[in-house]
Amino acid sequence: MKTYHKQVSAALLLVLIIGVAYYSGISVGKRTVEASAINNEVITLLNKDLAKPDGVDFGSFWKAWDVLNNKYVPTTSTTTVTDQKKVYGAIQGLAASLGDPYTVFLPPVENAIFQADVKGNFEGVGMEIGLKDGVITVISPLKDSPSARAGMKAGDKILKIDTKSTQNFSTEESVSLIRGKKGTTVIFNIFREGVKEPFDISVVRDVINIPTIDTELRSDGVFVISLYSFSESSPELFRKALREFIETRSDKLVLDLRGNPGGYLEAAIDMASWFLPSSKVVVKEDFGTKQIPQVYKSNGYDIFNNNLKFVVLIDAGSASASEILSGALSENGIAKLVGQKSFGKGSVQELVPITADTSLKVTIARWLTPNGTSISKYGIKPDIEVVNTEESLKNGEDLQMNKAVETLLNWKK
Repeated sequence: MKTYHKQVSAALLLVLIIGVAYYSGISVGKRTVEASAINNEVITLLNKDLAKPDGVDFGSFWKAWDVLNNKYVPTTSTTTVTDQKKVYGAIQGLAASLGDPYTVFLPPVENAIFQADVKGNFEGVGMEIGLKDGVITVISPLKDSPSARAGMKAGDKILKIDTKSTQNFSTEESVSLIRGKKGTTVIFNIFREGVKEPFDISVVRDVINIPTIDTELRSDGVFVISLYSFSESSPELFRKALREFIETRSDKLVLDLRGNPGGYLEAAIDMASWFLPSSKVVVKEDFGTKQIPQVYKSNGYDIFNNNLKFVVLIDAGSASASEILSGALSENGIAKLVGQKSFGKGSVQELVPITADTSLKVTIARWLTPNGTSISKYGIKPDIEVVNTEESLKNGEDLQMNKAVETLLNWKK
C-alpha cells in the first residue's frame, strides 16, 4: 500500500467484514504478542508477569474456573466446552469490560473471516454496520449495493438477522450472520425512526462493486462532486474531479459526503489539502495518556481563492474519514455544512496478533477536529440542518441538495 499506513478511519472495518473490500481503522501487525502452546495457554497467558498489574488478585478468576470445571453440567449432552474455548471467552469478556464496541477479541473463526476479507471478498450485502447506543445500526449502505436497492438506510436499527435477535450482539457476531454467498438471502428486522412498527427487509447477497466518485455540472452552474468512499484511488479521482470543476469556470461547489462511511485517513488529508495552506490542521490523533497527540496538517496545495463558494453535504451515514474532511473544511472556514449530524465514528483500532490464529482489535486513539472536538462523542454538526423526509424522497425531491444549492446561489460568507 505504498505510503498509506493502516491507521485509518475505523468505521469501514465492518463493511470489509460484511463483504466490501475496504481497509479502514485498522493498524495491522504493528505490535505482536507471543503466545505458547495451547495445552499450557491458560497458565501461560494469565500468569505472565506483564498480565498481573499491581493490586489485581486473579484468585477470583481461578476460583470461578474451578467451580465451572467441577460443577457445571451442560443443558444438552451434545454441548462441549473446551478449556481453550473458555480462555477465548475470558479474553472476550476482558475486552468487553472496556465498554468500547470497537475493541474486541477475534477467536479463530472470526479472525479467519477478517483476514480473508482484508485480502478481498467482494460478495455480501454492501453496507456498513456499527454499534450505536448499544444497538446494531446501519452506518451506510453503499450506492447501488444489494442493501441500498432493498431499501436499507443509514440509521436503521437492526433488531433481528434472519430469526436471531441482535440484542447484546457485537458487530462481529452480527457480521458473521450477515455474510454469505452470492444469490442467498438475509432478512433484517429493523426499526426506523419515524416508522411506528419494526418491519422486515430481505436482501439478496451479491458481488459488490465499490463506487468512488461521480461529478455533475447542474444547469444552475453548481458543480457537484459525490464521493462514496475514501479508497486508495480516491485522492487521484478527486484531483481529476477538481480539475473538471475548474474547467467549468464555476465558483459554486458541492461535495456530497452523505452515506460515505470513510476509508483512508491519508485520502481525507490529501483532499483537504486542495483547500488549506500547509499551516492548517486537518485532524488530531489523541492517544490519551499513552503518548503525545499526533497532529496532521494540510499538504498545502491550497489552489482556491476566497471567491470559492463551497458546501459540504453530510448525514447520519457520513462517518470517520468523511467526518475528518468535513470537520476540517468547516472549522477552517472553507465550507458550510448542510444536512444532518454525522454518525460519530472517530476512533483508531490496531489489530494485534494474540496467538497464531487469534487477534485483538483494540482502540488506540481518538480523532479530534482542528478545534479539539471529539468526533466519536459529538459527531460533526451541520451549519444548516435539513432532513430528507420519506415523502420528499418518494417524490424524488432531495431537500438537502436543494438547500445546498440555494445556499450557494445566495452565498454570504
